[in-house]
Amino acid sequence: MRRTLQTALSVAVALVLVVVAAPPANATPPNIPSYSTAVSRLAALTVAAESHQSTYDRDLFPHWITITGSCNTREQVLKRDGTGVVVNSSCYPTAGSWYSPYDGATWTDPADIDIDHMVPLAEAWRSGAWAWTTAQRQTYANDLGGPELWAVTDNVNQAKGDQDPAHWKPSLTSFWCTYVRAWIQVKWYYNLTVDSTEKSALSTMLTYC
Repeated sequence: MRRTLQTALSVAVALVLVVVAAPPANATPPNIPSYSTAVSRLAALTVAAESHQSTYDRDLFPHWITITGSCNTREQVLKRDGTGVVVNSSCYPTAGSWYSPYDGATWTDPADIDIDHMVPLAEAWRSGAWAWTTAQRQTYANDLGGPELWAVTDNVNQAKGDQDPAHWKPSLTSFWCTYVRAWIQVKWYYNLTVDSTEKSALSTMLTYC
């Protein structure tokens, strides 16, 4: 009886340790505002027509830069947002899985994952980043401190392209609340403008919160 009890306790302790030690599933970027904060920040955004589209060049937003050791920004996001991620000496993932919140798919090959800029670089350019310095655009393109960078299914990211929520939304409507709050936060934090159709789409998406 005693031995049975000791065995049961050992199993229970082991299970607790597994739960505590396990990495968080479906990790998300930091500093996504609450619904009420997102509403107030959307209201504070300047509404203006997009401009300077013809002068956009992706190379004006240097990325991916080295963040720490041999890890660049992409690799940092893969480590941050994956589950059970193991990397080699070059910081390339050799194991792990990634859940794409845009479409609900889970991947085990990092080649199937793109790092999406929540507010695409071209959209940022048209919304005010055309006036920034290269250093400011580099900071934006590699921002790990806010909800700008997301690990998502590669072809979903490619379908999104540089479109704002008036023209593209994630297929999972259950994610719309998070998506819209993250989008608003990026626009607000970087003092970028929204056009009228974009603002209308953002307001509609907030009703899913």
